[in-house]
Formats: sequence, structure tokens, C-alpha cells
Amino acid sequence: MIGSLRGRLLECGQDGHVLLEVGGVGYRITVTPTTAYRLGEGSDDEVFVHVHHHIREADQALFGFLDRSERTCFEALLSAHGVGPSLALAVLGVHGPDELAKVVAVDDVAALCLVPGIGKKTAARLLVDLKGTLDLPVDGVPAAGNGGGPRSALTEVQEALGGLGYSPEEVRSVLADLAGDDSADLLREALRRLARA
Repeated sequence: MIGSLRGRLLECGQDGHVLLEVGGVGYRITVTPTTAYRLGEGSDDEVFVHVHHHIREADQALFGFLDRSERTCFEALLSAHGVGPSLALAVLGVHGPDELAKVVAVDDVAALCLVPGIGKKTAARLLVDLKGTLDLPVDGVPAAGNGGGPRSALTEVQEALGGLGYSPEEVRSVLADLAGDDSADLLREALRRLARA
């Protein structure tokens, strides 16, 4: 499996592909428009990309990312139900890793619906799937499952409020400035705010 490549950038096409020469071999790599832009217009420079080597029965493909967190997001998206490489790249084309982590943290269905090809049902399912696999920090706070205190408590409160029937918009509004690491206290305060709203 290919995990990264360092070589000379020969082509940077408008079709989402770049051609990277490594040791005399040209690798055709699919990238997001942002990555293509950052790599440059076939400037013949040496570049380094993190690679996801996607293998299917009929073919193989390489997907390149400038940051490891982008590849982590891409692979998390691929593990979600019904998401293939094209849709995963489309998501990353709209939401970078930090932004995607925030979208997942607050169950922002509307933000995911900004991605071409994603409707409300797909967005809602994707948020559920990503909660278990996307392991990125939000605003410098470690992700849940990585020893993160405050985020972990907020995530519990968010899930509890969702289970009580509150919409993602209502939950987002009351959690916006809540802080602390005691989920019970945070939940009580969130319910108080919702009652007043």
C-alpha cells in the first residue's frame, strides 16, 4: 500500500488530477481543487503528498492530500455508509478537516447539505457515522476518545438533547458558549436555557 509520495510535479490538471514523478515513475493522483491549487500549476517543483491507496476489485486509485488530517478525514468518510471516494472528496472540497470536525461536533446538517450530492437524509446519517470514526480535535481540544475532557462532556450533552427530541439548531444555540467538564451540570444548564427560549 502506498502511504505517501515525494517527487516532481509534472502536471496539475483542472480535472482534479495531478501527475507526480517519483523515481522515474509517474503517479496519477486525484486531489481536491484546493489541493491542486496549493500544489501549483505544474510548476515542476518537488512536492510531498499523503496518499490513500484505494483498491477495488476492478481497479486502483491514488488520492493525495497535503495534510495528514485531510487523509484521516477522507478515510473516515469512506468508512461511512454509502460514501465513495468521489463524495468523500466533495465533502473535503467544501469543509476542511477543522471545519468538518466542528460540523460533526454540533450535528450541523445544513453545513453538510452545502456539499453537492448530499441531502438532509444523507447528511444526518453521515453525522451519525462520523461520530464514531472522525477523531480530530476541535479548537485545540482533543477529540472524544482521545482523553478530551470538555469536548467529551459537550458531546454527551449534545447526544442527550438530541435524544430528547431537540433539533440540531436548538442544540447548537444552547451549546455555543457552554463550558465545563461535568456533563450533568452542562445538561442542566442547557435544559434551563431551552426552557427559557
